[in-house]
Amino acid sequence: MKSLVIGGTGPTGPYIVNGLLQRGHQVTILHRGAHEVDFAGPVEHIHGDPHFPETLQQALGNRNFDLIVATYGRLRHVVEVAKWRTPRLIAIGGLPYRAFVEGEKDPDGVPVPLPETATLYTDESGNRFTYLMMLSEKAVMEAHRRGHYSATLFRFPLVFGPRQLAPPEWSLIRRILDGRRQLIIPDGGWRLERRGYAENMAHAVLLAVDNPHKSAGQIYNVADETILPIRDWITIIARTMNHKWEFINMPFSLARPSRPYAGRAHHRVLDIGKVQTELGYKDIVSEPEAIRRTVEWYLSNRPEPGGEVERQLGDPFDYETEDRLIQEYNKATGQLRDIGEVKFKWRHAYDHPEKPS
Repeated sequence: MKSLVIGGTGPTGPYIVNGLLQRGHQVTILHRGAHEVDFAGPVEHIHGDPHFPETLQQALGNRNFDLIVATYGRLRHVVEVAKWRTPRLIAIGGLPYRAFVEGEKDPDGVPVPLPETATLYTDESGNRFTYLMMLSEKAVMEAHRRGHYSATLFRFPLVFGPRQLAPPEWSLIRRILDGRRQLIIPDGGWRLERRGYAENMAHAVLLAVDNPHKSAGQIYNVADETILPIRDWITIIARTMNHKWEFINMPFSLARPSRPYAGRAHHRVLDIGKVQTELGYKDIVSEPEAIRRTVEWYLSNRPEPGGEVERQLGDPFDYETEDRLIQEYNKATGQLRDIGEVKFKWRHAYDHPEKPS
């Protein structure tokens, strides 16, 4: 079977490519050539830009494939170029849910967990990136309905692991390497986020490869089975490096230096029941082990300070500002505590009689 992977050298790509090789596929990858990785067997490389229809057409020429797995580029263009080139398309997208963009402003709130049937984002004048993500999904499924190919679409969460372009783990790893002891966390660090380890996410894609009829025409949320609050994720990273943080708990609105590693104010928990039930998805790497492997990879492949990875991450590592914020926050909270305690005593609402009455 001839398979094309568009991408193939990012976080999930090598696992997908190696999985296809293990299944006896003849694999070609199309990527820009910015990154190269070693695979478990021979893989043909096509260098081209998957972000534009003309460059995709030029790179592929008249070639056809039994399977196309689209992990990178602009999916709405891949959809068009893939027509008449393959009977089977597996597409990787993001999370075009309105609740994840609007958060607490969403009239329906942010359900936990969020199913595939949740309302999608449709405001072209707002977050254009998410709006285009929604349009790309529609293009994939419309091509499926019209019979251009049998399509399956995966909605990926924040993926972590080796080769991530903007790894939030590095914000924490570098702070530990730089000798930081205090860490600002928002709202106690109890925000929940369901992430996806790259190898686990590739495993889900390969389940669709193995179950073409069952997965045809389906959209799946996929993420790791374990759901960790941000503080636990941070703690596992620190434990891997034999480090212990003193957490400085601040309201989200004040904890601005934590944005690169702690993210948004609201929960982001996908419902993955459908992919578990229909395709039998289970993590092949546990969350603690996945975090440990990720940390060890970045310790062995350290991004350059101020280099491309840190620019993509957007973390200034401005320790002077962090220390000043911590100092002023501790001073202000100390003054607030002096105002006085509210005399509240918790009481169970039901009676607890000591004798019959």
